[in-house]
Amino acid sequence: MRTSSDLLDLPGWAGAPIMRPMQDGTSDRVPFPHRHLLGIEGLSPDEITVLLDRSEAYVEQNRQADKKKSLLRGRTIINLFFENSTRTRTSFELAGKRLGGDVINMSLSTSSIKKGETLIDTAMTLNAMHPDVLIVRHPNSGAVKLLSEKVNCAVINAGDGIHEHPTQALLDALTIRRRRATLQGLLVAICGDIAHSRVARSNIHLLLAMGARVRLIAPATLIPSSVERLGVEVFHDMNAGLKDVDIIMMLRLQQERMQGGFFPSVREYFTFFGLDYAKLANAKADALIMHPGPMNRGVEIDAEVADDFGRSVIREQVEMGVAVRMACLEVLTENLDRPELRNL
Repeated sequence: MRTSSDLLDLPGWAGAPIMRPMQDGTSDRVPFPHRHLLGIEGLSPDEITVLLDRSEAYVEQNRQADKKKSLLRGRTIINLFFENSTRTRTSFELAGKRLGGDVINMSLSTSSIKKGETLIDTAMTLNAMHPDVLIVRHPNSGAVKLLSEKVNCAVINAGDGIHEHPTQALLDALTIRRRRATLQGLLVAICGDIAHSRVARSNIHLLLAMGARVRLIAPATLIPSSVERLGVEVFHDMNAGLKDVDIIMMLRLQQERMQGGFFPSVREYFTFFGLDYAKLANAKADALIMHPGPMNRGVEIDAEVADDFGRSVIREQVEMGVAVRMACLEVLTENLDRPELRNL
């Protein structure tokens, strides 16, 4: 089992751009030359931009009365969640159905997993059913990558252990880009339980790739060792860390992943690291407030701050999640028909 100190050593995934020779001697570059979406680490700014640009069109579509398209008609999408989820699973289900796909939600409480079947056996069983996309959430870091190596379909990582949660970082980026036009040059503070957060890891990779500056704010016990080598700044004082930031991303305390004492008490944690208006005053006057959910009001964020409709974009993040996941499903199913990506 991985520990928080392993956060920096987990594998990323990326492939070199696929270049196909054309008859006129030029090259036709695949915009997103990957068979799976297992993480943000290793993706280029152009590849991230492809996914964000595709997502933009779906934002408006999802606001129309007729939200359905037929792009994925005949495609089978399986949500394979080994951890409980409300937002992510529902978001992927909506995304698949709005694109016209057949979506199956696997109930692991009644599946063969509970009877002792291994992850690899499950992968091979599902592969024999010829799905087009597997969307997988798993409590162990690296499990989704292992599964992706055993199937012929596209795989999307919906969160694996403390490794990555790529679509969360993409929806966060889309939310910011729609409000600020660009991520380049922004100062972003990620605050809270960094050590156990796959959301933090994916956001760090994406924000740095897109030219933002990143600060991490948390008690020393909740900061991975040597995290500075990723190119981030580390603060253990909330007021100092929030000084002049453009974006504030609050994270949930993941006490289910903690063994031992990481902080004295929830009350003391909120006093020093919970976002309230007093601490918020250190940020820029128009700083955006974000949270991936679920929120623990009064633990990592004050209820009034969370509901500050002038600055909080937390509900907007949920909306962007459906659009981003529609874009990811579209791009990866397009790639299923590209023979040069089949062996990646």
